[in-house]
Amino acid sequence: MLDSGVGGGTDGAPAAPASGPGPCGPGSCDLVTVPARHGLEAADILRLRDGVGPVLHDRSGDTLGFLVPPGTAERWDLPGSACTQTHGQGARSAPGEPPVAGTGWLVPPEGAYAHATEPAELRAALGEAARTIEAASRV
Repeated sequence: MLDSGVGGGTDGAPAAPASGPGPCGPGSCDLVTVPARHGLEAADILRLRDGVGPVLHDRSGDTLGFLVPPGTAERWDLPGSACTQTHGQGARSAPGEPPVAGTGWLVPPEGAYAHATEPAELRAALGEAARTIEAASRV
């Protein structure tokens, strides 16, 4: 499971090139975590709508984490997901490294459309993803 501890573990893939401050700028990011299947569907939906920010995956492949603007955790209440404050630890600790220990980039900052995923867009994409998964399970 992703946590908000800062570290720099990657999944063995080469580090992405450095590009300025961390994904949420000089401040911190909050992190919305969801089960991997749900998150992969949501990430695809957000990519199609040019709304995806940086996305992390844990090394075991169980969860995905969407970086969202600071303050999101105070208002986040979507069942099946969790939002964690990073308390100022959202900036990358080294160029190209994810901001959370034990993770790798699914969507690195350099490949994202935004510095962070907008919470309302993420909520909508997660809802659509849940409906897609439910429909696929009935087939």
